[in-house]
Amino acid sequence: MVLCYLAAALVGSAIAANRDWKPPAQGVTIYVADNGVHTDLVLPARDFADLVLPEHFADPAQAAQQMLMFGWGDRDFYLNTPTWWDMNPFRVARALAGLGPTVVHVSAVPEPRPAAKTRMLVLRAEEYTRLVAYIRGTFAAGPPIRGYGGHDAFYAARGGYSALRTCNEWSAGGLRIAGVRMGAWTPSPLE
Repeated sequence: MVLCYLAAALVGSAIAANRDWKPPAQGVTIYVADNGVHTDLVLPARDFADLVLPEHFADPAQAAQQMLMFGWGDRDFYLNTPTWWDMNPFRVARALAGLGPTVVHVSAVPEPRPAAKTRMLVLRAEEYTRLVAYIRGTFAAGPPIRGYGGHDAFYAARGGYSALRTCNEWSAGGLRIAGVRMGAWTPSPLE
């Protein structure tokens, strides 16, 4: 079963959506951050100022960063796994089975520098607008929850996390909707 899943992930990521997309010379710069297991989308904070408020952070001064990093996933896993050392098999199995609600994790960050695990993308205005709408559409009603430190918070989210709809597939889904060339199904970190 695991081998079938991995094979399907390889095939899904090899089939290109938006195959004719090419980055523009000018536009809005975003980033995709990849820690080897999980991907986040990093966008300018100004476009979420009405949604992500300084008082949602344990240290409101941290919200002054110019970028916000967005991740999405299983609520129980996210809230109870601040480090990889906190991970347990029960929590992983429960998340992959799709048994719980989801959250958006938002961190205020300085503008990243492109690196091996941080990919810079330039989007046209209409592509960027679609990506912002996708991320904003993921937020659900509910009070924010303090994050792991002074610079982050969690928000109730729409959608169900599972082995088929992972955090990485959420990131890739936003990029596909924006129009970026992306694998048709990418449950693992983006390449």
